[in-house]
Amino acid sequence: DIVVTTHLTVVNARFVRDPIWSLGMISALNLLLKNYPEEGTQEKITSSLFECCGLDEAEVRAEAAELKAWVAGKSKDDITKALRGEGDGPIPAVAKATKDDEYWMYSRFFGIGLVALMDEVGVEMNADDVYPVMTEFVQDSLGKPHFTACSDSDTYFKIKGKLDLMETMMKEIEIREKKRMAQRLEDKAETQIRAAERQAEMADEVEKEAAKMSSQ
Repeated sequence: DIVVTTHLTVVNARFVRDPIWSLGMISALNLLLKNYPEEGTQEKITSSLFECCGLDEAEVRAEAAELKAWVAGKSKDDITKALRGEGDGPIPAVAKATKDDEYWMYSRFFGIGLVALMDEVGVEMNADDVYPVMTEFVQDSLGKPHFTACSDSDTYFKIKGKLDLMETMMKEIEIREKKRMAQRLEDKAETQIRAAERQAEMADEVEKEAAKMSSQ
């Protein structure tokens, strides 16, 4: 689904990539793939997605990193002002371009990018707290319809909830398996100890029997 959605987004003539979109894409991929069991597979899947969609992974990552660096130490109100086009930095530039483009196209990663910004400035990460902030960011600050962005943020948290639950279950399974393994090792050690004791007892009996026979 993410491959199809991303492809349909980037081939649209109205699409313009910006740092908020890039941050959203990186954040979404990190969420979906962070617990992938095979080492190195996450990076391969991510790079394949960028390649098949004709995106420069290094550029997208650089834009996302730059935006995260910019937002460090800022507040929600700072983001709101920036989305109005006030001040300097990557967000005011995006805001001005968005406001000036009557054909500007919203896409899912842009909304997730806004969620990631909220996370950076301390907004509680749940659907109820994010919804009004998303409305403030998109409708009040950017002057664009907010319904799809709010719907995408709700979907984001539903998926995140399922992934968090899956992660918890996997950790519980791992803990139980480690306990079972520890018990098996303990049982094996006890068996080996008992066998060694029996061998020692048998050796002692043989020694005693040999001593008795030699004394006769």
